[in-house]
Amino acid sequence: MNLLLFTAGDRIDAHRIRVGGRRLRHLREVLKVTVGDELRVGELDGLTGSGHILAIDSDTALLEIELREAPPAKLPLCVVLALPRPKMLRRIVRTAAELGVAELHLIHSYRVQKSYWQSPALREDALQNYLLQGLEQSRDTVLPRLACHRRFKPFVEDTLPAMTGNRRALLAHPGDYPPCPRKLEQETLLVIGPEGGFIPYEVEKLESAGCEVVSLGPRILRVENALTALLGRLF
Repeated sequence: MNLLLFTAGDRIDAHRIRVGGRRLRHLREVLKVTVGDELRVGELDGLTGSGHILAIDSDTALLEIELREAPPAKLPLCVVLALPRPKMLRRIVRTAAELGVAELHLIHSYRVQKSYWQSPALREDALQNYLLQGLEQSRDTVLPRLACHRRFKPFVEDTLPAMTGNRRALLAHPGDYPPCPRKLEQETLLVIGPEGGFIPYEVEKLESAGCEVVSLGPRILRVENALTALLGRLF
């Protein structure tokens, strides 16, 4: 945790907050803070700054805060991602928030097992927790927008065309396609498929919706590695 995130509900007044639960355990057991220590703090969807420990015990920590800095800017990027395996989902969602993705859409595809959609990892509170972990790591305070789409065809036909209207839309897919561009500055939409990629029908539908198919080269990467490689290349 490189940033202690808090919400308006944690405020006592304009300059003091009280936190407990997971954040308190991290302060006590990992950071091992004591009265007088200073750490980075940030208000969810707000500014960042410093916090001083005024009191801490087994129930709560009381901090005096001063907020003065804006969080880092988000990438001009919307990621559309075929739902990964539940054990990978936490890492990928956390990484997306950590790297500054502004918007994340999880979609179904032929190679996504239907059972994945029943995973507890997709509960709203679980996804929120993964996103918060990414923000804490990167000292960000602004949650990415996250949405789930359980049916591929309605998403591609009814939702995706409007999303690509003012963005450059890229589909990263294995095969003999032009190389993925580098160092973009424009608003971008990036589509990443499941392990093994989209099936040909899905690729055609995504192209019809305005996506330009690009490649990272001959190697087939895991989804989590493809995400970081693509973002590092694009921005």
